[in-house]
Amino acid sequence: MKDLKRYKVLVTPTSFGKDNPKLRADLESQVGKVIYNETGKPLSSDEVATFLPGVDGYIAGLDVIDREALKAADRLKVISRYGVGYDRVDLEAAHEKGIIVTNTPGANAVSVAELTVGLMLSLARQIPEAVLSTRQGKWPRFSGVSLRGKTIGILGLGAIGKCVAARLKEFDCRIIAFDPSVDLKFATDLGVEVSSMNEVISQSDFLTLHLPLLPETRGLVNADFLNKMKKGSYFLNTARGELVVEADLITAIQSNHLAGAALDVFDQEPPSTENPLLQMSNVLVTPHSGAHSDDATNAMGKMAMEDCLAVLRGLNPLYRVI
Repeated sequence: MKDLKRYKVLVTPTSFGKDNPKLRADLESQVGKVIYNETGKPLSSDEVATFLPGVDGYIAGLDVIDREALKAADRLKVISRYGVGYDRVDLEAAHEKGIIVTNTPGANAVSVAELTVGLMLSLARQIPEAVLSTRQGKWPRFSGVSLRGKTIGILGLGAIGKCVAARLKEFDCRIIAFDPSVDLKFATDLGVEVSSMNEVISQSDFLTLHLPLLPETRGLVNADFLNKMKKGSYFLNTARGELVVEADLITAIQSNHLAGAALDVFDQEPPSTENPLLQMSNVLVTPHSGAHSDDATNAMGKMAMEDCLAVLRGLNPLYRVI
């Protein structure tokens, strides 16, 4: 077995080992040196570049790992993404430098799905506004919306979309979904109606987005998309902020075409405090926290660490992207 003590590993997800200190201890005991991201946020390309010289393994969060950043990688053998998405990693540049890229598919599916359902209920019953009003000594009567009998649309029926559908099934709602490579057996077994994207958009009372960020999905949720949604419907995004043209979403909400939205992700993260979406009482905003539950962070951390160390040992990782 190859001795890993000569290797240096960079770890940038601030939640790595947060609920499981043994994870950090395991990593530190096996390699020569571990460098942690102490900024409390994902790293920019320039920041990544300052860390990479001399680094052999990289357990990466939502950092911008582009071609410019990778120019500083003089020893890097593996980028092990802490999460399923790898849209912020320049795969072509990594491949040119012989760097293996891995991810952690399925590790955070339940966690993101639970947040999605929580946000949906919070929108429907105006829970945050009710809590704030009560704390202020008020005793208002909010007119909530029941999920029972409503049409819930899911765009993207992958691991997370499936978990969302499974959890919503008990709410007695109609679930319709679109996915370019849909699992028909899952849909049939759970009673999910498979439809075209346009049908899901136009029929949903609540529309939740679970598509990957690809060239063809970037900016998918634009004015045309939003105009197809039912008047008075709700939009949720716990996938990627770049899927949405935020200016168009703002217009759709300000014009009262949409009743509200819930966003865990933004085009710019963290979003500017001047972003109008942060000022609207009918828009719920959370800090890209879908994967931040105890079981998800533990699973992602373990998978990312094991694949990183496997590559450093000269072995094949389990979840190789390239």
